[in-house]
Amino acid sequence: MDDKSAELNELLASASTGKRPDAEQLMPLVYDDLRQLASNYLRRENPGHTLQSTALVNEAFLKLIDQTRVNWQGRTHFFAVGAEIMRRILVDHARTKQRQKRGGDRQRIELHDDLRISTQRDEDLLAVDEAIAKLSERDPRQGKIVELRFFGGLTVAEVAEVLGVSKRTVEAEWTMIRAWLRRELSDEGSDD
Repeated sequence: MDDKSAELNELLASASTGKRPDAEQLMPLVYDDLRQLASNYLRRENPGHTLQSTALVNEAFLKLIDQTRVNWQGRTHFFAVGAEIMRRILVDHARTKQRQKRGGDRQRIELHDDLRISTQRDEDLLAVDEAIAKLSERDPRQGKIVELRFFGGLTVAEVAEVLGVSKRTVEAEWTMIRAWLRRELSDEGSDD
């Protein structure tokens, strides 16, 4: 573990006592990683997307430091929560832009093996969010796995660490989740 990660873990541990982390201390430790995460999200968006990565990082950071009821488990947990917050920001942004109700004009969304889901349109991002919400109702842990893998970019080992389960459990569930998502996000799943 490098000095930056150790300092971040120490700062998060002190924040777990219920006090807000010091933004001035925290920002230099997490900014580059949050910016990379935001860039990964926005790379999947339309080229003319109105939300820029700096704005996404800033909004997510403000929400992250405002978390007082989170018992931070370290760096990986912090960025997992950050990924979830960024996803919510993007979904809210898409909903704001897309006021019409989705439904009959549903189109197929492609899920690639390397975790890329085409979210080039606001409708696609909303469909992915809807699928994750539906999965979370059925199985909250599987919904969290999708969120951490797809939106957070976490590895199987990192997801296992965040969820407190074995790597093998995450691998097995990820196989089932991918099949479920393929069906749900294809034309076949639109009749469910």
